Amino acid sequence: MEFIMAITIGALYAAGAYLLLRRNLIKLILGIVFIGHGANLMIFTAAGLRQGEPAFVPPGVSVLPPTSADPLPQALILTAIVIGFGVLAFTLVMAQRADKVIGTDDLDEMKDSDR
Repeated sequence: MEFIMAITIGALYAAGAYLLLRRNLIKLILGIVFIGHGANLMIFTAAGLRQGEPAFVPPGVSVLPPTSADPLPQALILTAIVIGFGVLAFTLVMAQRADKVIGTDDLDEMKDSDR
């Protein structure tokens, strides 16, 4: 399973890097999204892919059972998804505003309008 996840992570990073090098603003934003999803999968895979019980502490016990899943990577990924969604919403609003003001989504034409 780790091999399939590694291939998927590599494909997301490659697609993200390719899209970051395009001249279109929307493709740049999609590249950022792909790299963010690849990073989330990498954290998830690095934490170890194993099946376990939910991370609940039974009554009267002070530590998690050894068969429970590790909740830290799940919390990190959930936080990264929320932050990534906020960044995506912000960049989409900026792209929409740039298209309204400048009239294009080509990054080279936007550079020429810096006067």
